[in-house]
Amino acid sequence: MNKTIEDIINRRSIRKYTDEPVREEDLQTVLQAGLFAASAMGRQQAIMVVIQDPETLNQLERLNASCVGRDPDTVHNFYGAKTVIVVLGQKGNPNACADGSLVMGNMMLAAHALGLGSCWINRALESFETEEGKRILKKAGVEGEYVGVGNLILGYPAGEYPLAKARENNRIFRI
Repeated sequence: MNKTIEDIINRRSIRKYTDEPVREEDLQTVLQAGLFAASAMGRQQAIMVVIQDPETLNQLERLNASCVGRDPDTVHNFYGAKTVIVVLGQKGNPNACADGSLVMGNMMLAAHALGLGSCWINRALESFETEEGKRILKKAGVEGEYVGVGNLILGYPAGEYPLAKARENNRIFRI
C-alpha cells in the first residue's frame, strides 16, 4: 500500500503523551505541512500559533475547559501535551474554517508520519472570542482579526496506540 494512504488509514488521535519535548526539526516539519495545505483560491490566510510555554499552555487549557462550563481545575483536555498549535482563520473569510481544517489535517498526517501523536481539540473558536484568548494572541504577536479553528495538541505518544473503530456503513452514496 502507498505510504501516504497507509498514514491516512492508520493515524489516530492520541490522548496520552510523554514528557519529552517535541524536537524542533519535527515541529518545523509539521508546521511546513500546515503551510502547504490547500486553501480557497490559494490565498493562504490560515495562521498557526505555536504554544510551548508552560504558563501559556496552562492558561489556554483552562480557558478551553471553561468555554464549555467544565471545571478548569479538574479537566485536562490537552492530555499532557507540551506543544499546542492553534490554527486560526482570517475573520470575514467565508472559507476560514475550511482552510484552517485543511491545515489541521495536513499537520496531523505529518505528525503521524514522524512518529508524533496529535489530537484536534475543539473550542478554539470560543476560546479566541474571549478577551483572555485575544490576550494570548497578542502575546504571540498576532495582529488582525482571526477566528479559532482548532487546537492541535502534539507530542510523543505514551502507552498503547489506539486501534481504529470499525467504519460505519452507509456513508458513501452514488448517482
